Formats: sequence, C-alpha cells, structure tokens
Amino acid sequence: MKYKLQMEPERVLEKVIESVTLARKFTDDVEWSAEDGSRTEHDFLCRCVEAAIDAGATTINIPDTVGYTTPTEYAELMTMLFNRVPNIDKAILSVHCHNDLGMAVANSISAVNAGARQIECTINGLGERAGNAALEEIVMAINTRNDAFPFTTGIDTTKIMNASRLVSAVSGFVVQPNKAIVGANAFAHESGIHQDGFLKNSETYEIMKPESIGLNKSSLVMGKHSGRHAFKEKLKELGFTDLGDNAIEDAFARFKDLADKKKEVYDDDIVALVDDGMRDNEHIKFVGLTVTCGSKGPQTAELELTVDGETRTAKTTGDGPIDATFNAIKEIYPHDWRLKLYQVHAVTEGTDAQGTVTVKLDGEDRTVVGNASDTDTVVASCLAYVTAVNKLIEKSKKTAPDAMAS
Repeated sequence: MKYKLQMEPERVLEKVIESVTLARKFTDDVEWSAEDGSRTEHDFLCRCVEAAIDAGATTINIPDTVGYTTPTEYAELMTMLFNRVPNIDKAILSVHCHNDLGMAVANSISAVNAGARQIECTINGLGERAGNAALEEIVMAINTRNDAFPFTTGIDTTKIMNASRLVSAVSGFVVQPNKAIVGANAFAHESGIHQDGFLKNSETYEIMKPESIGLNKSSLVMGKHSGRHAFKEKLKELGFTDLGDNAIEDAFARFKDLADKKKEVYDDDIVALVDDGMRDNEHIKFVGLTVTCGSKGPQTAELELTVDGETRTAKTTGDGPIDATFNAIKEIYPHDWRLKLYQVHAVTEGTDAQGTVTVKLDGEDRTVVGNASDTDTVVASCLAYVTAVNKLIEKSKKTAPDAMAS
C-alpha cells in the first residue's frame, strides 16, 4: 500500500468497494484478491474481506504473493478469517501460493484443510520467480492421501501427463527429471535394493500407479520393422486418441525415418515426433543443412530452406555450428527478432538419443516458442528456430488487418 499503490489504508478500502461494485455490474461471479494477503495486518485484512463480500464478491482470494508463509501459519490465517469475518459464509475462500520457499503445495493443501475451497495453481508449477503451486502435485496428493485430505477435485488425473507435456512444449520450460508426479524419474527405480523390492511388490516403493496420471506401461517395443497398425496402437497407448489420418501418416513417416537411425524407438521419442508434427503454417520449410565444426574452425553452415515455395540457400560462419546455422537462417530470412532462450535436452538415453531443442524468440511485442527433435542436435536446433520464425510470421499476418484498421 505504501510503496506500490501509495495509498492510505482508508483509500485502499474505498477502492476495494469501488472495484467490486463495478465488476458486479458485468457479472454475478466476482473474485476479489488481497495481494500479499499472507503478510497483511489481520484487522485490516478482515475489514477488506468483509467490505468486498458486502459489495458483491463471491470468491475471496488470499494470496501468499511472495511465497513467505508456512503451512501452519497459512491454515491459522484461514481459520482467523472464518472466525472474525461475519459474512465469510457468503463467499468461497480461495488461496494462491507462490513457491519461493518450496512450500506452495503444502500451504495450499493446509489452507483447504482449514476451510478454503479453491486453489489457484498451474500445470508443472509454472509461474514467475520460483513458480506457483503445482496442479499435478495438489491433485495427486489429494487422490493418494484421501485419508488425510478427504476432498475431491473432479479432475481426470489420466490427462495430467499429456497436459504437462503440452504446457512444457508451449512454454519452453522443460520439466526437471526429478519433478514430482510428471518428472521423467518420478516412476523410475534405480537403486538395486529398491528395484528388488519393487519387482516383488510394486507397492514397496510406488505409492501411485503410473496409469493414474496417464503413463501407460508399454506393451509394444517399436523398431524399424514395426508396421502402421502397431504404430497406431502405440499412439493410442500414449494417449493420442484424437489425431486425424493425415497427422498419423505424417508421424508414421517420421517414425520410420527415426527407426532407421535408432535400434529402439522409445515412447518419449514417439511423443516428440507427434509434438513436432503439430506445427503452425510453415511459410519457411527446412530442406537441408551441412555444418563444419571442430576446434580448428572456422565453423560454417550451408543451409537450404524454402520461403513461401521459393528455394533459398546461404553459407555462413559463426561461433560454433549452432551460431553459424542461426546466422544462415537470418541471411535467408532477414529479421531482428531476438533469441531469448536456447535449450537442449535428450529425449531418451544413449548416444543415438533424439535431442529436443527449445528456441524462444522475442519480437514485435510477441514471444514465441519453437520446439523440434532430431538425432542430430544441430538439425533439431535449425528446425526449432525455423518453427519459431514461422510462428512470428503467422502472428504478424493475423494482427496486420487490426493494425491497418487502427
């Protein structure tokens, strides 16, 4: 109030009433949120909550905006509001926790135990700074420990894994391997003594079934001799049940190409193939790339692309093969968009693993993410950059009529 809003408490209280009253003119469902609620002086917080409800707010949100509180403190805060705000029964109490001290999920669930009935959260814990409370962790904690948290969410947990993959691909934030619930190692058992116990009875070290979040155990080993029918069954197993015939054929063709390069094609490889196929309209298409690199230099890239059907080539140098490749793209399609993120991770294990590259470009007040996978990391990098450029071109075309109209 003092440094950001530069308002005295009484003026803040007036603005609470004004804003909620205005919102109610447009909708019956109004949420009022008290920024930094977990650190707000209790008397003033109670006055604001009561005033907001009187003005028509149907949901009251008490955020832990800076991720400072603890589970015990947060539960006590909820209890305090229930005890001191006379009209609290006329609204749903909501919580919104940040993860700066790693307690966002614990704080959220402790608040529900104390009477809150809405949790604001994000898939993969995405959010500013250290992120927000992770939806998948909250949902599976309630599902797995329903004895301790006797609540329901109505969420289809079998969609969690696909949702996590989608958010990761769109946002460009790779899920860390040891991330709870959706991390690559969440259902992996490496320790010998753990493996022995798990094989005798899965419940020794596995408190959830992989199938509960949409991770089906593979019954098909895919390779260069796998046919179209087996590939379709694998797609269904991985949760891709709504792909059209063209998308399946495109993915199958790329699967056969990959199978020629790798002895075994893992589930994650196939997921990456399908994700690569879901690209925006391609004004620029990749044709071929040759790079020269090593310690003796110079590092060069010879690139061939088509731009709206016209074949263009470039040969450029750079500080390494990736830099040379990106310079070639800029020479073929000049632009001043800025590279904000370049990230590589292996889809599976082994030296023949696909590398998935994420490129984030910033330009014209827009930020886009391009993803691509290939057993050649430089090729994947080129495909990812081209995908991002295509997205920026498409977004520019969509907003051009609006700009002309204004």
